Amino acid sequence: MLSGSEGQQAQRLLLWMTFIMSMVFAVWQALLNNFVIERAHFSGAEIGMLQSLREVPGFLAFTAIFVLLIIREQSFALLSLLVLSLGVAITGFLPTVMGLYFTTVLMSVGFHYYETLNQSLTLQWVDKEQTAGFMGKALSWKAAAALGGYGSIWLLMTVFKLDYVWMYAFVGGLGCLMTLALWHYFPRFDTGEVQHKKVILRRRYWLYYLLTFFSGARRQIFVVFAGFMMVEKFHYSVSEITALFLVNYVINLLFAPAIGRLIGRIGERNALCLEYVGLIGVFVSYAMVESAHFAAALYVIDHLLFAMAIAMKTYFQKIADRPDIAASMSVSFTINHIAAVVIPVLLGYLWLESNAAVFYIGAAMAVCSLLLSLNVPRHPAPGNEVLFPAKALAPRTE
Repeated sequence: MLSGSEGQQAQRLLLWMTFIMSMVFAVWQALLNNFVIERAHFSGAEIGMLQSLREVPGFLAFTAIFVLLIIREQSFALLSLLVLSLGVAITGFLPTVMGLYFTTVLMSVGFHYYETLNQSLTLQWVDKEQTAGFMGKALSWKAAAALGGYGSIWLLMTVFKLDYVWMYAFVGGLGCLMTLALWHYFPRFDTGEVQHKKVILRRRYWLYYLLTFFSGARRQIFVVFAGFMMVEKFHYSVSEITALFLVNYVINLLFAPAIGRLIGRIGERNALCLEYVGLIGVFVSYAMVESAHFAAALYVIDHLLFAMAIAMKTYFQKIADRPDIAASMSVSFTINHIAAVVIPVLLGYLWLESNAAVFYIGAAMAVCSLLLSLNVPRHPAPGNEVLFPAKALAPRTE
């Protein structure tokens, strides 16, 4: 664990990496649908395949631990950020089906490896008592960067009439330059204890694994179906959907740091219970909502509640052996993405029969998460990972 001025520098590096990732990814995501239709003439089949390919690197995130055999974790994170930015920078130059598949996978490899390593470095570099507050601050930086990305699209494409090719190249190139600047400016920080370089599944982390799985499943319902409902059921226009995204980012910018501090005060158990009770209400309301304005309010509340997921990461930080953190973050990212491969396809067919049923399933998943969160101790620590069966697990540190 870093302390003093070195710890402050390491935290600044984490925040700047988060800023670059969010800015570059926000622009890629905002332009994608228009670009693939206007320039590559995608149909639903091609965009579905592209989105599936985009999730594959997340499912394979556990392979990051093998790369760490030959490269330091900090350097790997910066290299991943560089790959993400490069994938976005060349997107506009390859406006074909195969070209977009290639650039999307390249971008996604960088994105998912970066996210895995960022979580790992945060848990290693930031003191346990400060982690929740710091993660809230990082969410605020992420929101500010996304707003900056959206603003650059408006300025460069609307005012200066910049083409897709050069918009992607500009933002991706800027991301590359900023990443290289971080590489040059910041020293190499020590992560403390040497991290394990193998796949690790600890029996005593079982609760964290289950919470991670259900979190990924619920998030897919939100990402895939909540926004789709806005368009299909309430006929939201592109500008209205964009405005909804902007509201989400502004609220995160304003309130995410406070949410992080709140988690630090009330503890992981209470924070997770609060999140899941809120999500149960949101998903049930999604199933029954008939008002476009109320649906928009639910969407914003839903997005804000996901900031409470910080508590799941700080819970793991408190129960984990330090050498397990990098390997466990890689494995947990894969667990989180199991649902990303399965949920959209299965629930997509159910959506054709009943929109409400999809959201009731989301509510059922939130109920499962709530029951699991009740098993989180008020003061989690190694040997005190769960309330039940505590006696069976406490002696084991395998």
